[in-house]
Amino acid sequence: MVNVKSEPVQFYNRYTGRIETEAIYGEKWLRWAYETKLGRLSLPALVARPWFSRWYGYWMSRPASTRNIVPFIEKYQLEPSEWETPGGGFRSFNDFFTRRLKPEARPLAEDPDAVVFPADGRHLGFTNAEDISGVFVKGQRWDLVQLLGDETEAERIREGVLVLSRLCPVDYHHFHFAAEGVPKAAYELFGPLYSVNPIALRRELAYLWRNYRRVTPIEHPRIGRYYQIEIGATNVGSIQSAFKPDVSVEKGAHKGWFEFGGSSTITIFPKGSVELAADLLDHSCVFTEIYAHMGDQMGVMV
Repeated sequence: MVNVKSEPVQFYNRYTGRIETEAIYGEKWLRWAYETKLGRLSLPALVARPWFSRWYGYWMSRPASTRNIVPFIEKYQLEPSEWETPGGGFRSFNDFFTRRLKPEARPLAEDPDAVVFPADGRHLGFTNAEDISGVFVKGQRWDLVQLLGDETEAERIREGVLVLSRLCPVDYHHFHFAAEGVPKAAYELFGPLYSVNPIALRRELAYLWRNYRRVTPIEHPRIGRYYQIEIGATNVGSIQSAFKPDVSVEKGAHKGWFEFGGSSTITIFPKGSVELAADLLDHSCVFTEIYAHMGDQMGVMV
């Protein structure tokens, strides 16, 4: 486990054009769990266990949890005008957490050759999935075989274009298809549920390929097979799918959603098939995440 000092989590906001500091939900708890000796000892025995997240998810699905909604909205300055609020309001905090947005709130990039961000969040993009090092802290490298859980699948996507999209609890927690195509049946890779916040990933990037994840291969008519991977994390009780295998989908189509908690998605395109957006590449080169919405242009097919 890498030893790094505590520091703020910062990202580049595509819409304000500024470097901003992330307001982290449960920051004190996260820093205790991942930055103190006692906290790190508790991780494998308690925090990363699936039962812990199921227990927390149960309480977030109880009607009494609605009392947490208004303080959460006020603290993180969320925008209710974007939401499809159900009649009668939200029934629980998890019901609020999995809220849908109005279609006009997340328009798709107009360029027909565009690939789009699959989720709201903070993103890093790389042109070669096999040559990524120093992510969040020096000395850490990606392991594509472990991430996909299959050497054959990893071989298909060698040196591919990879985008990591990190969702925070304050974000819209549905994810979508980055491009059109025919999704195959997703396969699951079971594991623990460590946090995927940079506070945790600075210690061990491998949480991304050790955590529970769901991998979907998608056959694109132009670029071939690409992949979208959803990664579970602490207090993400489940990952829900909203698509049918072997049925064609359009770019931006609804793929599924995360239950309570912050998590990540990873999109991998075949080598040389996609040119990533300039601002995404520029900031990723210095390992600064870029904040962008689902549907915004992530890159273009070449």
